[in-house]
Amino acid sequence: MKLQTPKNFEQSWTVRCFAAVLLFGQVWLHLLQGKTYYRKILQHMVTAGPASISPVLLVSGFAGMIFTIQTARELIRFNAVNTVGGAFALAFCRELAPILTASILAGQVGSAFAAELGAMRVTEQIDALYMLKTDPIDYLVLPRVIACCLMLPFMTVFALVTGISGGVFAAAQFYQIEPETFLESVRDFLEPADMYIILLKGFLFGLLVAVIGCSWGLTTKGGAKEVGESATKAVVTTWVSIFMMDFFLSLLLFQKPTF
Repeated sequence: MKLQTPKNFEQSWTVRCFAAVLLFGQVWLHLLQGKTYYRKILQHMVTAGPASISPVLLVSGFAGMIFTIQTARELIRFNAVNTVGGAFALAFCRELAPILTASILAGQVGSAFAAELGAMRVTEQIDALYMLKTDPIDYLVLPRVIACCLMLPFMTVFALVTGISGGVFAAAQFYQIEPETFLESVRDFLEPADMYIILLKGFLFGLLVAVIGCSWGLTTKGGAKEVGESATKAVVTTWVSIFMMDFFLSLLLFQKPTF
């Protein structure tokens, strides 16, 4: 018996990705027009910030400890104790903290956006907004995008502080590395510009989480089953987009010219 695949699956995914690109352009256009619902922005800032802080801090703390345990063992073998914090800083601060934070918010916030807007789409609530002469981009999408773009950089900084704390704890408890030695190595390897790069990544990843989640929700067709599928596909697409964007940002910001 031949397994049947969904009809026009690739085409559907491609069309929805194109719709997400169009929504991205509409968001910037509406943002320049200056019509925003500030109460909705504050509401979604709570969702993308304080309501999501617990998993971000837990994952960041344990990730910091795990990475320190793995790297410190190898560096100590080569008598490079003073570089443990620096190796941690280069990997965790530049890459792991922004990616882990964005991935968690994609699963918790982005999926919620896709499910909420998808349910509104299939129950014709979005059509009702048009009847009330309310633009869904202004009322539903723009507040979510602004909230994620504002909160994800702050969440990344909290994740960074928690991860460094976890690294300091693991280095001191398991390898007897003094916190001062660890933190001094972090300061030696990190540059002030790295903090701006971290904030930039948080902003861009927040933009991806919100736009893809909202786009997948607005393009939902069918019923309750399709709403769940949209939420799942929004998370997966966001994860792929985050890693793709991080790759190009790394090439742009960290690759040294060869000439």
